[in-house]
Amino acid sequence: MGQVNLVRIGKDYLQPHGSITLSTGILADDPVAMTTSAAMVNGGIHSFVKAAALEMTDGLRINAVSSGLVEDAVEKYQEFFPGHNPIPMKKVVN
Repeated sequence: MGQVNLVRIGKDYLQPHGSITLSTGILADDPVAMTTSAAMVNGGIHSFVKAAALEMTDGLRINAVSSGLVEDAVEKYQEFFPGHNPIPMKKVVN
């Protein structure tokens, strides 16, 4: 709920035509075993962004970005993401 609350409160502080970008994960679209909860959260954020975009006024925008497995997490999570090509964190944050 943290990201949802950020939007609910933060939109009132944006300039007209401002933007909020939330981050989610690849599990919403490409779930793997043992990630049910994370996939549900990722999908929930994705759906929230689509619905919230319909209600934005003053030209405000809301988007979600969804990265795949990042290189920094390969050692810990690679077994959960078979076939995924890790991406550099630098690419995710830029």
